[in-house]
Amino acid sequence: MPYYVYILQSTADGTYYIGSTENVEARITRHNQGRSSYTRTKRPWQLVYSEEHPDRSSAVRRENEIKSKKKVSYIEQLVRTSRL
Repeated sequence: MPYYVYILQSTADGTYYIGSTENVEARITRHNQGRSSYTRTKRPWQLVYSEEHPDRSSAVRRENEIKSKKKVSYIEQLVRTSRL
């Protein structure tokens, strides 16, 4: 079953959130319903990037790789090259 790494952007303040999931649409809905404590205060969120992975472990590795960059410019480059 495929897993996805996704990047959301808050339309309230422009910040990014990086996560991984089996179902991107359902996860975005949860974020926008305020069911995730970290993202609750920055709603609404919009999907700006996603990539598919063959399994959970590879998706989590990629999520951690993106998070480890610690640069907004890296995230913005991913978003610019996205085909969403």
